[in-house]
Amino acid sequence: MSRKWVEKEAPIWVERGIVTREQADRIMDLYEDKKHALGLLPILGSILVGLGILSFIAANWQDLPELLRLSMIVVFMAGFYGAGDTLLRRGYEKLGLAIVSLGVVSFGAGIILIGQMFHLVAYNAVSFILWATAAMLTGYLYRSRYLYLISLLLFDVAQIYSVSEFNSFSYTDFALMALGLGYYGWQRRSSLLIWCFSLSVTLHAMLWVNAEEAKFVWMFIPAMALYVLGDWLKERAGGYALQAAPLASAFVFGIFMVLFTDEWNRGMLSDHLRPEPLYYVTALLVLFVVSLVGKLRSRRASSAFEWILLVPYIYLPASGIDVMYLLALFFFSLYVLWRGYAEEWRFKINFGTVLFICSTLVAYGKLTWKFMDKSLFFIIGGVLLLGLSWFLNRRKKQVLHDGKEGDGHDGNEH
Repeated sequence: MSRKWVEKEAPIWVERGIVTREQADRIMDLYEDKKHALGLLPILGSILVGLGILSFIAANWQDLPELLRLSMIVVFMAGFYGAGDTLLRRGYEKLGLAIVSLGVVSFGAGIILIGQMFHLVAYNAVSFILWATAAMLTGYLYRSRYLYLISLLLFDVAQIYSVSEFNSFSYTDFALMALGLGYYGWQRRSSLLIWCFSLSVTLHAMLWVNAEEAKFVWMFIPAMALYVLGDWLKERAGGYALQAAPLASAFVFGIFMVLFTDEWNRGMLSDHLRPEPLYYVTALLVLFVVSLVGKLRSRRASSAFEWILLVPYIYLPASGIDVMYLLALFFFSLYVLWRGYAEEWRFKINFGTVLFICSTLVAYGKLTWKFMDKSLFFIIGGVLLLGLSWFLNRRKKQVLHDGKEGDGHDGNEH
C-alpha cells in the first residue's frame, strides 16, 4: 500500500463516515514517501563506492607489491564488515547494511584477486560459490532482504560462469541456493524474495538443459515442480510468487514457438527442443496430477487451467503448432483477466491486460508482417494497442468501481 493510494482513497473513507478527517491524516502520515527514497540512498551509495574501489584497484593492481595487495584486501574487507556492524548496532540500519554489502563485495574481489596474484587455475566455479555462500550467511546473520538478493544474484552468476566457462552444471551451487535461500525466503514470508528465488530456479533450469545438452523443454520439469510446490502451500501469496516465474517462462516459450514456426518446419528447432515423448510427457503428467490434487485440496480447481501453457503441442503436426500455441496464449491471458475481475484484484487485472496485449501483438505480427507494408504495419498495430488499452482499462475501472459500491472495500489487494 502506498501513500498515493491512501491519498486517493482517504476522501471516500471520510465521506462514508469510516474515519474522521484527523484519522485519515494520521493514516497518511504512516506512509511517508520520503522515508523510502532516503532508504535507497545508502544502498545506491554503497554500489557506487564498491564500483569505484574495484575500478581503482583493477587499474593500479599490477603496480602494487604483493604484500601490500594482501594487506589491502584484508583491511578493506575487515573495515567494511566492522564499520557496517558498528552502524547497525547504533541503529543506522540502511547505512549499516550498505557498508556490510561492501564487505561482501570486498570478500569476492579478494578471492578473485588472490587467484590472479598466485596464478591459480580454476577448473570449476568454486570461487564464485564461496562468494555467494558468504553473502548468504551474511544475509542470515543480519536478516537482510538486500543481502539476500545479493547472494541470490551471486549464485546465479556462479551457475552462469560454470556453464559458460566449463560447460558443467554446478549441482553444489544449485543445492546451496535452493536449500539456503529457499528456506530463508519462506521463513521471512516475503513475496518479493520468493518471486526472485523462483526466477533464479527457472534460470538454473534453463542452464541445466544447456549444460547437459538435453532437449530444451526438459527445463519445464524442474520449473513446474516449483509451480506444483506452490499449489501445496497454505499461504497463497507465497504460492503465487513461486508459480509466477515458471508460468512466465512457459508464456515466453509459447511466443517463441508462434514467431519461429518456419524454423521449426524446416527442422532447425525440432531437434533441439523436442525430447522423446514417453519420458517427457509422463513426467509432465505426474506433475499435473500432483498439482491438481493440491489445487483440489485448497479448493482452487479452476486454476488448473493455467496448465494450458504446458500442453506439449510440439508433438502435433508441424502445420498446427503455431495455431495451438497462439490459442494457448490467448486463453491463458483471458483466464488471468477473468480471475482478476472475479477477485477484483488490480494486479491480476493489470497483468492479464499486459498478457492479452502481448498475445494480440504476437498474433498481429505473425499474420501480417510478411505481406503488409511496414509503415502501415506499425500504424495499425499502434492503433490496435491504443484501442485495446482504452477498452481494458475502462472495463477494469468499471468492475473495481462496482465492487467498491457493492461491498465497501477494494477487493483482494494482496
